[in-house]
Amino acid sequence: MIQRIDLRGADRRGVDYRAAVPRADFDVEAAVPAVHAICEGVRTRGLDAILEYAERFDGVVLDDIRVAPGATTAALEQLDPAIRAGLEESIRRLRLTCANELEHDAVTDLGPGARVTHRKVPVDRVGLYVPGGLAPLVSSVLMNVVPAQTAGVQSIALSSPPQREFGGQVHPTILAACALLGIDEVYAVGGAQAIAMFAYGVGSCAKVDLVTGPGNIYTVTAKRLLKGQVGIDSEAGPTEIAILADDTATAAYVAADLISQAEHDPLAAAVLVTPSLRLADEVDAELDKQVYATKHVERIRTSLTGNQSGIVLVDDLEQGLDVVNAYAAEHLAIHTEDASSYAARVRNAGAIFVGQYAPVSLGDYCAGSNHVLPTAGCACHSSGLSVRAFTKSVHVVDYTREGLAEVADHVVTLAGAEDLPGHGAAVSVRFQR
Repeated sequence: MIQRIDLRGADRRGVDYRAAVPRADFDVEAAVPAVHAICEGVRTRGLDAILEYAERFDGVVLDDIRVAPGATTAALEQLDPAIRAGLEESIRRLRLTCANELEHDAVTDLGPGARVTHRKVPVDRVGLYVPGGLAPLVSSVLMNVVPAQTAGVQSIALSSPPQREFGGQVHPTILAACALLGIDEVYAVGGAQAIAMFAYGVGSCAKVDLVTGPGNIYTVTAKRLLKGQVGIDSEAGPTEIAILADDTATAAYVAADLISQAEHDPLAAAVLVTPSLRLADEVDAELDKQVYATKHVERIRTSLTGNQSGIVLVDDLEQGLDVVNAYAAEHLAIHTEDASSYAARVRNAGAIFVGQYAPVSLGDYCAGSNHVLPTAGCACHSSGLSVRAFTKSVHVVDYTREGLAEVADHVVTLAGAEDLPGHGAAVSVRFQR
């Protein structure tokens, strides 16, 4: 079912592991013309364009895009108690980890009368996007809202696609989660048009400063096109999992973890990196057994048989570490003996799941970590969503006359070196009286 990529015996100094492990064909540039037209439609025609796109893309006719505040409360009242309990526990755990991520002002005294304060300031207003295409990702409500609230963001708007099944309303489980979190500004808008709505401000939705949240290729493309107009968290593409495993791994667990991410999307990537041929064979057999016992067989099968998925055979775990660090997976699971020591040596991953009792699906819901993570190898330079994403840094420079006097000559000299005498004069003038 799943291809094999054999890197055993490769020249470790000459092989490009990033190229050796393929990824899904996720061509943002190809989507630019269509998404540009949608964004321009929203910019120039506003609400009329969004209502037209709702009918064209979502198959619903809407009178307005704003969800009535009472709808979230009603959805919560009708929510299955077991789902509510799960959401509440996820929120509790995520709030704890987010609280520990908060950064405090850093004050540096550089000498008498010379102080610089590194101040952390929350973004004023954010727009959070929650996908609702193949599945209503209610967990993404929590992953976006909780860090924003913890950071101190005062104005939060959330958008999710209108659902034909629910009369053009946002999925009721998503609405219920909004009620749990106290979010009452919710819009039934999906895809690229939702990002454009946030970026430009449409109807009752005022312009935001930052947009966060995962989405399909059209959402990602809209983020790329509009990031000069509005801040974005990342351009997250199809989900992916890599697993580094040895002979101590349980094949049934490895296969189940691969399937869990393949379930998201036909373009999802599922990669096992192992020096164990026995484990590779056993995982193959488990995939054949487990895939056809799942609900979304065709979606999973398409993902696992796609070019972006595979079992990568390596000589040893040292080579395996090189491969997973080069691949820089969104989710990296370590199923090895002494898994913690190998996890400590991983440099590039959105999130690392250590040992056989930390499946990636735990991180999707209740680990306390955030599941909005960098994809497509971007973990080599980017981080997952956190409280930090909803804050910005401001340097506050507070100098007295005495403090300025100590470095005045240096400023004047350096200004002259750059042929900017006005810079130097702005300092000198303060000592001429």
